[in-house]
Amino acid sequence: MSIPGAPAPTRDNPRDHAALMDSIYRGQRHIYDATRKYFLFGRDRLIGELDCQPHHAVLEVGCGTGRNLHRIGQRWPGVSLHGLDISREMLASASARLGASARLAQGDATGFDPAPLFGRENFDRVVLSFSLSMIPAWQAALEQAMRVLAPGGALHVVDFGDAAGLPAPLRAGLRAWLAHFHVSPRLDLAETAGTLAAGKGYLAHGQRGPLGYYQLIRILNPER
Repeated sequence: MSIPGAPAPTRDNPRDHAALMDSIYRGQRHIYDATRKYFLFGRDRLIGELDCQPHHAVLEVGCGTGRNLHRIGQRWPGVSLHGLDISREMLASASARLGASARLAQGDATGFDPAPLFGRENFDRVVLSFSLSMIPAWQAALEQAMRVLAPGGALHVVDFGDAAGLPAPLRAGLRAWLAHFHVSPRLDLAETAGTLAAGKGYLAHGQRGPLGYYQLIRILNPER
């Protein structure tokens, strides 16, 4: 993810990445939810498929304004909510929305330590919602999300797909429009998730949304 004149963020330079995110969202966070509902499809489908139990701990990596965590708490009462984001600006919005109902922390998705941030080592459900397409080292972020899964836990991912079902001109227009917002669809997400899951003995399953506009990935950490 980059903006004109800004240094390219890297996994080894989280402070630059945090500053970049803050510069982008300092103004956008106030209108983020009102605008993103028109093109971030699949989020509520993911929430409905979490299959949480009341005692479950849920972490959203890249929690943004807290919109998803709020809806998870409504859909699955009794769960404990946790949110991580690299942007202090977005966390300010999330804190205002969620109050004491969630524990929030600033951190880098590619290498955070959940114990000092949240007081626990792992989570029953981990969510990545349209965040991998905005994280430069997205494979590392995906692997880290898998690393903090509790035994029997599940990682749920939703992000942009190839939109192959759209007419070519619309597809090209969509990609150009997303690029304007510094978004890069990860077209090899399903393949990468499957490879990473197999390497850990986890199970991965992918689904395509209508017209391929979005993709859903679920990775399970088998009970041990």
